Amino acid sequence: MSPAPWHAPDPLSTGHVIGTVRTLMRTEGLDVSLTAIARACGTSRNFLYANWKSVSALHLRALTVELAQTFAAANRTHPSDGTVRGITEHLVQAVRLVRRHPTTAAVARSSRAAMATAHTVTEGPLVRVATEHLSDLLHPLEPYGGVQGSPVLYSRPWKILWVARPAALCPEAVGDPDWEDQLDGGFTHLLRDLLAPWAATSE
Repeated sequence: MSPAPWHAPDPLSTGHVIGTVRTLMRTEGLDVSLTAIARACGTSRNFLYANWKSVSALHLRALTVELAQTFAAANRTHPSDGTVRGITEHLVQAVRLVRRHPTTAAVARSSRAAMATAHTVTEGPLVRVATEHLSDLLHPLEPYGGVQGSPVLYSRPWKILWVARPAALCPEAVGDPDWEDQLDGGFTHLLRDLLAPWAATSE
């Protein structure tokens, strides 16, 4: 039987472009230029401009995909069982993965201003991905109505996001076990405090 034909990636496909940007940003962070992306994709700057308008839009799309993939990776190794304990373990792993992700370090090197903004930004695609994931995780804590059915629980995704970012966006701690343990431990304690009202009923 002859092998299946191999097809090179379509340089005009969204998946190929965003995959290329993700790869470049893991070493160059926000210093990845439209020219470098076009060259690596095998396409033109005009094509990229026509479809994404700016290099910043490509950076943001790539970061959004990276964040979603990080949550998926955390779910594979530390899936939540819907309890406070399971949710906490899953989120600590997600925070750890963001902190250790090469793109996090590359963005920190290439743009201190963008990294500072990431700690405090209140809206945008990255915030939406994070809060949607948090809402899905917390949903089982309220059997009747989930997050939308409880004003108290409804406030928790935003609060969790605020306490998660200092631990997640600290790539300088990577490689220092004591520092990383302190970040993970502090985040764990804050999570337990925020989810304490549901601890007894979810175990």
